[in-house]
Amino acid sequence: MSRRPEVLMYALLALAAASAHGESDPSFVLRAELKDLPDYFPGYLGNGYLGTLTAPRGTEATPTYLVAFMDYTAGDMSRPAQVPAWTEVDFSSSPPGAGQAWLNHARLDERHFADYRQTLDLRAATLTTRYRYLDGGRATEVEVTTLVSEGSPHLAATRLTITPDYDGVVHLSFPLLLWAEHAPRFPLGQMTGAEMEEAVAAYGLTLEPHAPAAADREAVWYPGYTEVRASDGDASSLSMWLEGRAVRGLTMAMATAVALPDVVAAESVAFHRDSYRMALDVAIRVERGHRYAFTKYVALSREGWGGDAREDLALVREARARGLEQLLDEHRAAWAQLWQSDVEIEGDARAQQVAHSELYYLLACSTAGTAFSPGPDALTPDYAAHVFWDSDTWIFPALLLLHPERARPLVDFRYRTLEAAEARARAHGYQGAMYPWESDPQNGTDQTPHSAVLLADTEIHVTADVAIAQWQYYLATRDRDWLRTRGWPVIREVARFWASRSTYNAREHRYEIAHVNSVAESHNDIPNDTFTNVSAARALAIAAAAARELGERADPVWEKAAREMYVPLTPGGTHHLPFDPSVVRGSEDFGGGPVPLLFLPSLDLLMSPALRRGDFDYAVRPTPLARAGATSMGIAPSIVAASTVGADEESAALLAANLNGGTLKPPFNVRTETARNNTGYFLTGSAGFLQALMYGFSGLRIREQGLVEAYPPLLPQGWDSLTLRNVSFRGQRLDIRLARDGSGVVRLTRQPH
Repeated sequence: MSRRPEVLMYALLALAAASAHGESDPSFVLRAELKDLPDYFPGYLGNGYLGTLTAPRGTEATPTYLVAFMDYTAGDMSRPAQVPAWTEVDFSSSPPGAGQAWLNHARLDERHFADYRQTLDLRAATLTTRYRYLDGGRATEVEVTTLVSEGSPHLAATRLTITPDYDGVVHLSFPLLLWAEHAPRFPLGQMTGAEMEEAVAAYGLTLEPHAPAAADREAVWYPGYTEVRASDGDASSLSMWLEGRAVRGLTMAMATAVALPDVVAAESVAFHRDSYRMALDVAIRVERGHRYAFTKYVALSREGWGGDAREDLALVREARARGLEQLLDEHRAAWAQLWQSDVEIEGDARAQQVAHSELYYLLACSTAGTAFSPGPDALTPDYAAHVFWDSDTWIFPALLLLHPERARPLVDFRYRTLEAAEARARAHGYQGAMYPWESDPQNGTDQTPHSAVLLADTEIHVTADVAIAQWQYYLATRDRDWLRTRGWPVIREVARFWASRSTYNAREHRYEIAHVNSVAESHNDIPNDTFTNVSAARALAIAAAAARELGERADPVWEKAAREMYVPLTPGGTHHLPFDPSVVRGSEDFGGGPVPLLFLPSLDLLMSPALRRGDFDYAVRPTPLARAGATSMGIAPSIVAASTVGADEESAALLAANLNGGTLKPPFNVRTETARNNTGYFLTGSAGFLQALMYGFSGLRIREQGLVEAYPPLLPQGWDSLTLRNVSFRGQRLDIRLARDGSGVVRLTRQPH
């Protein structure tokens, strides 16, 4: 992908300005040592279009996925199709046939690896692994650097540098691993929950998590399959290519080209291919103390994004001709430009490092200028890469102020898939658009597994969440063209859905919504879930406001239903109830139930200070800290709630509970859904943490009037300041800083960036 010269120059200047700071700033550096490997939870490298995982040696084959590239096996829910693995490079200092040992088969212990250190550089988005590899009587200094390019999104590369302490011939292999189809495969689009559990047990599998690095419920959250239909390689040009197709899905292509050290000629080069692997195998003669660098360039594309294998092959050969340093420079410059917008904390090194890692994962999983929306677990099989309400309510607000260009694809995804949502509403007997609980990221169809059909049909607040995000984007950008052509069609059809889905209770003079599944998901088929009703009323009011803004005709029912929607309260009005008073409350499967979600910044529910405090005392304060730190979906509502009622000590304690252990996994600060399970890269939790900083401590809300200081700001004790750097709002760039004045009062100031 080409970049305009002036844009690249700006990015290079930004990189130069930031490089000295970044190299010495530990908040951008996460490291693993040999002692950390038993608890190693893989990190993530990606650019929103493609993503892969880290691995301890830096040379292993790791899973790779392309955005919205799905397997549509009959009877199953759609799944992200795993494409061939490109990261692997293998090395041996032993001659073939003499008990040859390969690096990727060596045990990860001190007998084989000395002086081990792996570094994930968040600022440069690179993984670097260094160690001394001990193979019998031979020692080889190894350094591996891997990147997924932000500057040229179709490209990725890994460079292996070796320095032997011996003379002789070494062997290297540069493969593409053609994964076998996962077995067993289950028809989850048809199986009940009980049938799923029985099938898993029949195969000797379990739904329990496997520490430290396996995805929770991996027995059913397995990847989809890409069938490689054509492939070839050429030893003389050190290149390979392949073309494939996801099951009943899109086509893809991949190519790789290898660069050998300039200082030595290869003893031999061979191309190998079988049903599961294709590789370029190389032997070279090395001398003691000399450094030898080998680089593997890879290009990937999929139908609708990029070209075919021929174009990918040309792309990797061009990248090889330009050299890795140029690819790295463009990649680092693109990331330096992204880091111009940042969350900066003075006085708490751990909080700053976590803020940077959370933002890194969001940036590595998002795009600009597309209509793709990341799922809660990035480009991985967890939650099948489907798009939930997490994207609208957690991820989108965290991106909106710092990176509106990366927030827009999330709302544009809902416009792109509007027809599927309209078809779904008709199928359920309603008007307008009914967005799925789990949307396919390519076509927007409902892909909820049959075992969760109750959620698919009745946890319908997602449709309101969609409209709220659309309006938040308009309020933050004032882009009327976007509102008229994209936002308004979505908002209008969402309002039509709620007008047809709610019922007027003439006896009580109010609108009600019956037969829903609460966000506290053990409560199903209930009337008047508070979060659902409040969200639906907000969506209806938004539709009326958007119609006025554009001069469009609004259905009079929208404002009436928004104004008269029933919202359950205690008889004395001291706090909200989670559901209709007729509902017998069961488990606490979302903290205080739906009530903590009323504090979400995007919902921005207006209420009296007394009622707000009552909700906090009822639904947030009673939750033990250990529990608050064990479920990352509660980070945003709990900390924002404490901040908005001025509960300084509680907000600081809740923050601390989410800074160490719990849902934050070592060594790369991967946020998981809960402390116990191993669902990795839970972007919902990462975004929730950032929302707590951006909207909770600041008290800022996005409203018609602007970026409003709706609540007094606060800072945890020990923090000197919190700065939202390079905020974008209605065409302005601002630095927003929270710091204590001379009397110790926290003040919020705004300065042009």
